[in-house]
Amino acid sequence: MVSLSQSGSVSGLWRRSLEAVVLPVAALLVALILFGCFCALAGANPFAVYGSIYKAAFGRWSAWQNTLIRAAPLMLTALCTALPARLGLVIIGNEGALVMGGLAAVVVGLGVGASLPPLMAQGAMALAGIVAGGLWVMLAGALRHYRGVNETISSLLLNYIAIALMNHLVEGPMRDSSFVTKPSSAALDPSILLGTIPGTRIHFGLIYGLIVCILAYVLIQRTTFGFAARTAGGNVRAAKIAGLPVGKLTLAICFLGGSAAGLAGMVEVAAVQKRINESLVSNYGYAGILVAFVSRHNPLATILVAILLGGILASGGILQRSHDLPDATVLVFQGIVFLCVLFSDSLYGRLPWFRETVEG
Repeated sequence: MVSLSQSGSVSGLWRRSLEAVVLPVAALLVALILFGCFCALAGANPFAVYGSIYKAAFGRWSAWQNTLIRAAPLMLTALCTALPARLGLVIIGNEGALVMGGLAAVVVGLGVGASLPPLMAQGAMALAGIVAGGLWVMLAGALRHYRGVNETISSLLLNYIAIALMNHLVEGPMRDSSFVTKPSSAALDPSILLGTIPGTRIHFGLIYGLIVCILAYVLIQRTTFGFAARTAGGNVRAAKIAGLPVGKLTLAICFLGGSAAGLAGMVEVAAVQKRINESLVSNYGYAGILVAFVSRHNPLATILVAILLGGILASGGILQRSHDLPDATVLVFQGIVFLCVLFSDSLYGRLPWFRETVEG
């Protein structure tokens, strides 16, 4: 026979789980309505726009491939925000970590060239990207822990520093004079580039993203490290009293988040760009912040949200061609979704439908 306390606990868990699903979905629906109003004001039929987005993102197998190609880096950059968030940190240095990871991967790739077997060369590039991205975001964590600098501001500013450093290198010491279209590094050797999944145009970066998201979920939900991080994120003072090494946790989880974004940079240069230039700054890092918040910082939910947002990004061209909308329309959509999700965060625990009733 289930006791009253057990029944209340189950009911409370059910209500919290339902709330965690309903509020993000409601936020997305509101965002769709607001975006439809924006399209109508711009002179486009909102329903036709939504139809075009679906067609470009999920309407056929070739569209799915375009979506999954864009989803791969989003899965990884989202973890740069999602993992530190479990410790109560708001890190938005995803773009900088991606750039530094791509830069380090290209440096290593140009260094090893075809001298190593392809798998070893790709592993070395991935390791370089992971370390560079991890250390870059860990710098924001160190500033927060040792100097009390707000991690949101410092990680945002580190984005601009990383981009400026990349531009300096590709316009100076690393510039390939034979590539005249725009300042770029030399191209990576074709033998060390990431290949595609057989029978598709989808590169193996998607597999990286799926594996890392699953490992991140296991780390946070099934290990003592994850338990300690979640405990410290809930109450830092209580965690310190309990003897948890909050400083080490801060540095470690910032490194892990940054390393995921750094791996995304390696994937982009080794599978898409094949060299490093300003095209690497394609806003995957900033879009990853949105993915992290919509997924409520859950690494498994990140996979689904990244696919959804990847589809939206893949539809930018068709909106411009078919509906005469600006190319930045998808960015407007992202911004509306982000604002709606942030507003929905303020409603957690406040709506009466999801409150646990206490019977006297």
